[in-house]
Amino acid sequence: MTSGGTGEVGAAGGPVRRSVLLLAHTGRPAAIRSAQLVHESLTEAGMTVRMLASEADELKQAGAALDPVEIVRATPEAARGVELVMVLGGDGTLLRAAELARPAGAPLLGVNLGHVGFLAEAEREDLTATVRSVADRDYEVEERMTLDIAVYNGGRNGTAPPTRTWALNEATLEKAEARRMLETVLEIDGRPLSRWGCDGVVCATPTGSTAHAFSAGGPIMWPEVEALLVVPLSAHALFARPIVVSTRATVALEVLPDTTDGVLWCDGRRMVELPAGARVEVSRGDVPVRLARLQRAPFTDRLVAKFGLPVAGWRGRAELADPDGR
Repeated sequence: MTSGGTGEVGAAGGPVRRSVLLLAHTGRPAAIRSAQLVHESLTEAGMTVRMLASEADELKQAGAALDPVEIVRATPEAARGVELVMVLGGDGTLLRAAELARPAGAPLLGVNLGHVGFLAEAEREDLTATVRSVADRDYEVEERMTLDIAVYNGGRNGTAPPTRTWALNEATLEKAEARRMLETVLEIDGRPLSRWGCDGVVCATPTGSTAHAFSAGGPIMWPEVEALLVVPLSAHALFARPIVVSTRATVALEVLPDTTDGVLWCDGRRMVELPAGARVEVSRGDVPVRLARLQRAPFTDRLVAKFGLPVAGWRGRAELADPDGR
């Protein structure tokens, strides 16, 4: 984990103007008011607010006052040079923002306007304090592991080059036809482990263990755990439990030639078609996603808060200590 950093110095010796890329779920009414508040507060603090052209137009048409603002296109260069990418929305909006922040190495700070918002750091009611923390650089940055994915549409020995993509939460192999099962073989480090007739398979990071993998019966992994998670979906097999493997491992899934076609979804955003005979290789990503953190609370507290877990009756170590403090 690293700190928010200190001010940079320009070529002429003066300070570089700080900038933030602001992304918002423009379909949420709360995003309009929130975006205007963030823009006003950061501008007053002497920072430049950068926005995507399409989002700025939609918010302005909805009545948000966003001048002055730096307009950029939604390309891998959109977050280049910014101190932070601030996201107003739910986990889906934050995953979209990760596509822009990751190439630039810019940290993401999510403000939840959705439901659970597990990746978000703050809630809408804390927005004023959140913006103040950004202006004061009162945040820390942690790195989250990603997945690198290679898809061979013709098997590993095919002549076509692989399609390469990545994921922060998970890469999910799914059947393309609802009425047929997908036949796939799981391979770990070059050796076959099991064959499944299933609806699909989820390969997740620790960050993604609270998302699709969790809803499919997989375990929750703390973010600092170094592991990859494999969870079969509705598999017809005796050996069909979730599997946790080392980040040094390569997980491969082969779609058998005599089965239905499949499709690969990465974070629910990037899709690759998988004809019968295709092969998917998943390994630890070379480039992490950086998340800005305002709260120093343990991950356990985040689980309790986000999932509304019952903890009434907990006494803790202090309550159990004897008079001598043992």
